Amino acid sequence: MRGHTGEGTADQLTAQGRCQTLGASCREVLHDAEERRVAVNFQLVMDCIDPDRLSRFWAAALRYELEPPPEGFATWDDYWRDVGVPDEDLGIGADCIIDPGGAGPRIWFQVVPDSKTVKNRLHLDIHASGGRAVPIATRRQRVNAEARRLADLGATTIRVLEEEGIDHYAVAMKDPEDNEFDIN
Repeated sequence: MRGHTGEGTADQLTAQGRCQTLGASCREVLHDAEERRVAVNFQLVMDCIDPDRLSRFWAAALRYELEPPPEGFATWDDYWRDVGVPDEDLGIGADCIIDPGGAGPRIWFQVVPDSKTVKNRLHLDIHASGGRAVPIATRRQRVNAEARRLADLGATTIRVLEEEGIDHYAVAMKDPEDNEFDIN
């Protein structure tokens, strides 16, 4: 069976930290009775006013690509029209991005009527530094270079997250519709 290691029960594997190490937390059936945790497939949804603008920004920021329309359709509008979506709800442009390598989640930029008014309860962290094994000076240079790249794409810097004596460096930013994210 896919994913079965033969190294113990689901509870034993969880106790050994296998699922927590991978960040996984759902179930896979083992031997028709026992269950073990495995990752869940999901889509991330961001509410926005202009999905075309945000999807293009985040595709560039995350090195994703715009999701092509399903086979047999020249555009997403053609696809949605075929599904039965009214014409007045079409014409928003690109609204989904995907990881070209298939590892990251699909991100859908959903049109909502009003702009963002409060701080995000969830935000993205873009890992650009190389991690703690890399010297702090190098991490700082990498994070700053990524912050400049994203500012050129339309992001705004909020603040630098750095404190004397702490081995951490990050830059807090906002995307073109003021959604917060960090680069670390």
